Amino acid sequence: MPTVRAGDLSVYYETSGSGEPLVLIPYLAADQACYAFQVADYAKHFTCISVDLRGAGLSDKPAGTYTTELFADDVAAFMQAIGVERAHVMGLSLGAATGMWLAAKYPEKVTSLSLHSAWPATDPFLRTVVEGWQVMARGLASVPDMVIQGIFPWCYTPELYAAKPEYIQSLIDFVRSRPVQPVDAFMQASNAVIAHDALGQLGRITAPTLITFGRHDVITSTRFAEPLRQGISGSEVVIFEGCAHAPIYENVEEFNQRTLAFLSAHPAP
Repeated sequence: MPTVRAGDLSVYYETSGSGEPLVLIPYLAADQACYAFQVADYAKHFTCISVDLRGAGLSDKPAGTYTTELFADDVAAFMQAIGVERAHVMGLSLGAATGMWLAAKYPEKVTSLSLHSAWPATDPFLRTVVEGWQVMARGLASVPDMVIQGIFPWCYTPELYAAKPEYIQSLIDFVRSRPVQPVDAFMQASNAVIAHDALGQLGRITAPTLITFGRHDVITSTRFAEPLRQGISGSEVVIFEGCAHAPIYENVEEFNQRTLAFLSAHPAP
């Protein structure tokens, strides 16, 4: 189980595959294994480096204020610690928020940027939803229970719940199989989501950028598509039909095909 010191933080990560490095940044309340359905395909073409953010998985969980900018600083320090000067960077939701800060502050480290279910700055609706998750996490005293009861319904369409209950159950089982995030660490990470504002940083992003949304996503809906597209020069937007907040699970085949095509079209210089 590889860990590395990145600044004052012990960071857990896993690698697989070969080729240009691809750093995969998890979403809220998840660890590095959340991209399991993608790594299986990506590793045929790239060296996949899946990392646990501070406060999650097997990385350190220090007290203090977490921000999406701090997460990006951590990832930059992590890349330096493992000797990766430059990489493709991909993240979903919180991972995307972290990725945009990383690409803005450390452009020399980012070959390409993939932002899935992203948002440039938290608005009142998104804040209200995440504050509801915080209430549930405290009330249940369990982050996995909160994820399953509180976050899952935002991630998947009603049609998926109806058509594939066994698949939903497998995702529930997956959540319960992973290292449990302490409630206080979830509160710190979710506060970072609430405070996220990278709108003024988007113009600093120079890497080729793919922005994707699920058509039926409500929490990070396509209301954020135009601000991101306009803010990041030359970026492209893809909409996954029939998906909500997590196309990485709801339409694995199309998601992997479209994202791999983007990654392959933008090799390192």
